[in-house]
Amino acid sequence: MCGRFAFYSPHEAVQDIFGVAFPAPLEPRYNIAPSQFIVTLRAGDASLEPALLQWGLVPSWAKDPAIGHRMINARAETAHEKPSFRAAFRRRRCVILADGFYEWRGQGGHKTPYFISMPDRQPFAMAGLWEHWNGADGTELQTCTILTTQANHVMRPLHDRMPVILSPDNVRRWCGAACDDAAVARRQLSNVTNDALVFWPVSTVVNNPRNDGADLIEAISSSSE
Repeated sequence: MCGRFAFYSPHEAVQDIFGVAFPAPLEPRYNIAPSQFIVTLRAGDASLEPALLQWGLVPSWAKDPAIGHRMINARAETAHEKPSFRAAFRRRRCVILADGFYEWRGQGGHKTPYFISMPDRQPFAMAGLWEHWNGADGTELQTCTILTTQANHVMRPLHDRMPVILSPDNVRRWCGAACDDAAVARRQLSNVTNDALVFWPVSTVVNNPRNDGADLIEAISSSSE
């Protein structure tokens, strides 16, 4: 599961890691929620290019774009065969850039939010799929979903699912022609380990998606509100 995340690294850091230049500075965001537009990378004419996509995939055949509210995540194990995702899995893969994501764990009658990131605090890429949708009234949407997999030993205390995190070396392969065969793409997902993660408890202020700011990812004691 991935229902909230943060992306605040400066564009210079993203360019150094992923080799993609951004036309303008990136706005730091600490509480990204479904239905918002998020920073992604996908295959361009010659290399990877950045794109702002709405989080919550709307299949091309959908009659109502509201279906995207239920499509913020897709299971990596089955996305290739699900009607909502299989076309995108074959031809429209992307990565979603993040510095960390949130998960909630029930403790003492309430849920404590945790922030999960890389040990070196560097930005990373979550595997995703994107789709385009045209409404009868001429509305056009480009949307995306985050692929999830079984939680590793680090994440298991928090949740049984987690995003598929790709190494920088695998980002171009996942997004580009090297994975045009769905079977090749599936093998790449099955080889991801995602072992390098750390997490800490944060304030319940993050529960409200209207709240934003660097204080949301600051560690607190697990008994604090």
